[in-house]
Amino acid sequence: MRPTNGFINVPPKVCGDSHSMITRHTSLRGERQEISRRGLSDMFRTPDGTSHLATFVLVCCLFCLSGLCNGMIDVLNKHFQNSLQVSKAQSALVQGCWYGGYFLLALPAGMFARRYGYRGGILLGLSVIAVGCVCFVPVTKIVASQQVVFSVFLLALGLVACGFTFIETIANPYATVLGSPEAGVARINLAQSCNAVGWIFGPLLGGSFILSRTEQVNTSNAELYMPYLIVAGIVTALIVAFAFAPVPDLHAAQEARSAANGQSPERPLSREWHLILAIASQFLYCAAQIGIFSFFINYLKDPRCMPVLPPWLAELLPANMRYFREDAWHITDYCAGTMLSLAFIFFTAGRFSGSAILRFAPAHRVLGIYALCNVVLMGLVFASLGWVSVAALILSFFFMSIMYPTHFALAIRGLGERTKLASSWMVTAVVGGSIMPILMGWLADRYSMRVGFLMPMICFACIMAYGFGWSRLFNRDMESET
Repeated sequence: MRPTNGFINVPPKVCGDSHSMITRHTSLRGERQEISRRGLSDMFRTPDGTSHLATFVLVCCLFCLSGLCNGMIDVLNKHFQNSLQVSKAQSALVQGCWYGGYFLLALPAGMFARRYGYRGGILLGLSVIAVGCVCFVPVTKIVASQQVVFSVFLLALGLVACGFTFIETIANPYATVLGSPEAGVARINLAQSCNAVGWIFGPLLGGSFILSRTEQVNTSNAELYMPYLIVAGIVTALIVAFAFAPVPDLHAAQEARSAANGQSPERPLSREWHLILAIASQFLYCAAQIGIFSFFINYLKDPRCMPVLPPWLAELLPANMRYFREDAWHITDYCAGTMLSLAFIFFTAGRFSGSAILRFAPAHRVLGIYALCNVVLMGLVFASLGWVSVAALILSFFFMSIMYPTHFALAIRGLGERTKLASSWMVTAVVGGSIMPILMGWLADRYSMRVGFLMPMICFACIMAYGFGWSRLFNRDMESET
């Protein structure tokens, strides 16, 4: 029987008299019952009785750091448009460079982890992040053309992204094995919730140094290195923690036990359609998510979409969040960045509430319903209805929240020894985040920012189809093996 990685509800569709099929499907109900019976601490206890709670806390710190840095780059689009006079499509190269690194290094990171263990992969990733962050100091001092400066900034960001590729590739599957197998989905959603917490503070940290607090835009890059020096300090502390903390390579132990029991490798991953389509759906999700995150501030500041502040609300806001022009009150760039942090609070709330919802509801069905909600919300954003559209845009963060970890859990379901390799392929799907912002930026430059938000709506429609159809795909894969 394959090891389980979560508590995904699958209709009990059994083919023939296969004992393995019966076992796989009947185990799903028992998984949720077992999680309800066990306490929180037992979620992190492996079958041999060892508690990995301390290691899981360190892994959660990695997720939080990843969210912090991802949130910081979302304010760079608007800043580089102001400071370096690049177009929206060109500024989207920030995300292109960042998430392109995931695509290029995800598989090598997986191979490195298999050879040198999780500790080696994490330490290498953190070291590369630290070097990339320190590189921002000399970059801000360069005196050259705007295009040259922009290119060097992208190289520094790409170096940081390479480090996070190792972290992301390793941390996601590692979270699923740091305790009882039946609580794997709960753990990865909990860990990803910490990622969402980091997203909240990313725009606040980055925006406090580079976004304008007045009507006048900030055209200086002089203080851009400050938030990255802060990150470098955090990374240094984590390097020390992981260097001395016990970080067991649990996958290696499981694979050794499988080999000792005479278990042979199973069929190729290319024949697991629930995985193949999960990669495609994850690609579209990352594309939609990063596109929305990247142009959130741009949408609020687009003259054709920008909502007007009511006088009573303008009086309540601090002076650095609003300005008066053309007989109306408007929000500053800094206020837009703060609203992005508010949206990430909804994102975080969705992660934590999603972890609770997935205890009782089928994960694939929740994915389909949440995607449907975002199709409707993106339609409202496109309609450009002032504050109604802004509210819809913020609410979409809540329904995006569970999609990444849920895709991950649905993809690796029932893959056994192949989980590590499948995880690497799932991380490569993040490359969608490097493509969508460029496309949305091009549409915004050519038409308007609201037109660009049609692309995430199409992506969510496809994700909805995958969520509602996952059960059938999974059953077909299980039947094919028997």
